[in-house]
Amino acid sequence: AGLTMIHFTFLHESGSNNPLGIVSDCDKIPFHPYFSVKDILGFMFMLLPLVALALFSPNLLGDPENFTPANPLVTPPHIKPEWYFLFAYAILRSIPNKLGGVLALAASVLILFLAPLLHTSKQRTMAFR
Repeated sequence: AGLTMIHFTFLHESGSNNPLGIVSDCDKIPFHPYFSVKDILGFMFMLLPLVALALFSPNLLGDPENFTPANPLVTPPHIKPEWYFLFAYAILRSIPNKLGGVLALAASVLILFLAPLLHTSKQRTMAFR
């Protein structure tokens, strides 16, 4: 929420750009009440089924492995990370050196943060690519 407010502050000060240069004053309608009501209804339309699913059948989408009783003496052979950690798991498993694996993992995340800084085109939009 804080980053959104900072973004809105900078956007209000500098203004947004119009890369295509199309003037369309005739199509403007006020944000409130049209878009605010539409956004609230859309939010409720998505939130209510999710809350109902979480409250009335919380185990429906759970992993079946969570229902097996734990045995503290035996480690299960099928331990695997969740899908959102698979890239990190693959990087750490592919490099035998522990420090090298951690550095490769840090480099892979750093590449994602540096990707926007490598953009050198004069156009600020993807419409001309």
